[in-house]
Amino acid sequence: MKTTICVFCLVFLAAICFAQQIGTETEDKMPITPNQAVEMAIKNNLSLQVDILNNEARRRAGQTPWNVFIPTVEVSGTLGRLNKEPQSYPVPFDFLGGGPQWRLSASLSAALNLNIGTFLGMKQTVEEYKAGKISVEKAKLQLERDVRKAYFQLLLIEEQVVLLRGSLENAESQVAMAQANYRGGLIPEVNFLQVQVARENLKPQVDEAENAYRMAMASFALFLGCSYDTEFRLAPLPEGAEFIVLESHDLISRAAANKPDIEELRRNLAALKARRTALFFNIYTPSLSLGYSMDPAFQGDPMKDGWLNGDSWRQQSGMFRITLFWRLSALLPFSVENQGYLAVNDAVKAMELGLALAVQGTEMEVYNTIMQMEQTRTSAEAQRMTVDLAERTLRLSQTAYRNGLKTFLEVQNDELALRQARLGALQQNYNYLMSLLDLEYAIGVPFGTLSGRK
Repeated sequence: MKTTICVFCLVFLAAICFAQQIGTETEDKMPITPNQAVEMAIKNNLSLQVDILNNEARRRAGQTPWNVFIPTVEVSGTLGRLNKEPQSYPVPFDFLGGGPQWRLSASLSAALNLNIGTFLGMKQTVEEYKAGKISVEKAKLQLERDVRKAYFQLLLIEEQVVLLRGSLENAESQVAMAQANYRGGLIPEVNFLQVQVARENLKPQVDEAENAYRMAMASFALFLGCSYDTEFRLAPLPEGAEFIVLESHDLISRAAANKPDIEELRRNLAALKARRTALFFNIYTPSLSLGYSMDPAFQGDPMKDGWLNGDSWRQQSGMFRITLFWRLSALLPFSVENQGYLAVNDAVKAMELGLALAVQGTEMEVYNTIMQMEQTRTSAEAQRMTVDLAERTLRLSQTAYRNGLKTFLEVQNDELALRQARLGALQQNYNYLMSLLDLEYAIGVPFGTLSGRK
């Protein structure tokens, strides 16, 4: 009896020390919820910032597609000195000879080339901008899904560490009890050594689990844009997942239409088709060129005469012109333009096949996810029965212990069995939540829509 009391005191003191240690660690951690983690990741994630920056050029181009109709305007002014002084002639100054050695001239030209492909190029620019927006939104959704998965995984690892620590404490208690029984001559030395070996085998497992938890926490902190040594206090994972009724046909159809990856492919395909159409009309239709030019030249000596006298300026070859032209060399099958068009046409066909494969893959992925969720639901129900049995066993053991029919170690073993059963239930809950996140991403709805936990 004295031995049992001593062991109970040791275990009680160890539990108090462990609780104080956990309390100190918890106070030093930053509290965070899944939604807060997502906000931090979107704000600080460097990879997402790169995607947003890369899309900035598309955004500017998509907001000003009409700038292709701005004519090219050039203005120039030239002040020059002839290397040789012109010979004097009795006639007024002209460009064949005579006049001052310094010459002053100006020019203004405006040109605009129009083609049916020019108008269609505007559509290409807009489609590329829309594709860029979809790419950024897809990156945000993928980041949110990964952050939520990492959050739940950390909670699961944390529970595994707690379970292993409890197992180690139980092993320590068993060693203390075996040592007391060995000294009292109640058990042989080999039994005492076996209990010690079991305890020593648990220590590396606890160290490995704690190291895995620290590494996962460091990766999670970097994922959110924090320092690697930042520690978070996570909100507990819901113990009972709310299993929902899933309609396979409806969800598969929604995924094929709304999955961000497929929507991105559709937008890229639309932009590529617009580019192909614009190239076709640029090659196979004529273009219209509008131009206007002015080239006034100063007729006096710019070093002696005033520049503001309008009679001293004469225009030489300025005009307004309308030109219709067609690059016939581009019509040749082996020309650079035609080969470029064929390359884009092949790219369109390849992307269409890729889109069809992506739709098929998504349909299969959603179907498998639904089947996996159904299997997880069945396993979770069985695991809940295991938890109920473990709770009932623990209650009976506690009653027997109070009546002196069971030892403290037997009660502790039942507590450990209950903890393992709850961890198994938590694992099934975790698996279900992971599948639910994948399903919500696949059908293109905000995370938490199906589960009701937004």
